[in-house]
Amino acid sequence: MSVSSHHKPFADWLRTHAAALTHLDPEAPLDDLEPLRALIGDARVVAIGESSHFIDEFALMRERILRFLVERCGFTVLAFEYGFSEGFHLDAWAQGEGTDDDLSAHLAAAIPVGLEEPLRWMRRHNRTAAPPVRFAGIDIPAAGGSLLPALAPVADYLHDIDPETLPTVQTAMRIAESFAGGSGAVAAPAWARLATAEQDALSATLTRLLIRFRSLEPLYVSRSDQHCYDIAVRRLEGACHADYTFRAMADLFAGEGLTADTSARDAYMAQSLLWHLERFEPGTRVVLAAHNAHIQKTPVSFNGHLTGLPMGQHLHRALGDDYVALGLTSTTGHTADMPRDENTRFGFTIDATALEPPEPGSIEAAFADAELGLSIADLHQARRKTPDNADPAPGPDRIRIQSAYLHTPVLEAFDAILHTPTSTVADNLNIT
Repeated sequence: MSVSSHHKPFADWLRTHAAALTHLDPEAPLDDLEPLRALIGDARVVAIGESSHFIDEFALMRERILRFLVERCGFTVLAFEYGFSEGFHLDAWAQGEGTDDDLSAHLAAAIPVGLEEPLRWMRRHNRTAAPPVRFAGIDIPAAGGSLLPALAPVADYLHDIDPETLPTVQTAMRIAESFAGGSGAVAAPAWARLATAEQDALSATLTRLLIRFRSLEPLYVSRSDQHCYDIAVRRLEGACHADYTFRAMADLFAGEGLTADTSARDAYMAQSLLWHLERFEPGTRVVLAAHNAHIQKTPVSFNGHLTGLPMGQHLHRALGDDYVALGLTSTTGHTADMPRDENTRFGFTIDATALEPPEPGSIEAAFADAELGLSIADLHQARRKTPDNADPAPGPDRIRIQSAYLHTPVLEAFDAILHTPTSTVADNLNIT
């Protein structure tokens, strides 16, 4: 398989600089991942992406990298593209609360994006390890499907701290319940069918609640404590960002809306990660798992149109070199396209789509042309000038996102790319 001569130099660079990996089995020895150590340096947050959710090989690779970063590099937190509010139950479970069987109930309402196995590994690891590996959710509630996972705990908090305000949050919950679903793909179109007065009442009620929470912080803290207050506010902020996202996604589905308007979700995820980082012990290092399009450090564009500012861009601005983004992709096999279908619990089905040969100019074409198998490429090295002071080989300008391509300067978007030669769509998803 060949690529245009313009992009051959990068394939040549990959051939000489990528490091081969030998295992996908999460239980296998970790020595082949040692090139990661120099690549990540002292970074506090290492993000591991994937070009598609629901892929077996990506899930296995992320589990191995999690093990490596915990066992060999001292990382003690796994942050995940999973609800901030809902994450506290999973953290308690990973630290040994409840029974092994409880996890299935905790995850029953969540899109199965590869969280179960890492959590089970963490619980086993934490039985004998000190300090324990913690779990941190960072996303808006229910992947944008419902405000209730965030608002119900806020109502519980107000019941004890400020019962006068309880009817206000109950009003928001009543409206939210009328269109709740398993993800934003269900909730946004259902929200769009609400009467405009209901839509506006929900936004206004949430804004009033948030301003009251912030205005009465000393009183609320005196009646509870700072930690409980901080969590309640962050939950409320998650509900506000999710409410904004309903409108943004409904406009997107209708083929209209403001530029990059769905960025509210990614901004919340970045702020949540920084929220957790501030509250863990000084020096805590975090593994962050999310889609490539969330962790990349450059804007998300399709066909020349700016569609979003990802979490990784916010984190790179806040943390600089303390944030490292590892993209995962594949050259052959199948990917999991997600056609919308409102009649399913998450608003989409999974379509196992055969991957076409990689497009010229893509990072996948470079890996294919270099005839590389399971491997990792440190892109820091590709940005540096050569010994004769020439500019490095021109980097790829696109990377796969499911079966399509996201156009972005890959060398700026990611610090490394992990490549698996083939990808397989998981067959146990229970999505419909």
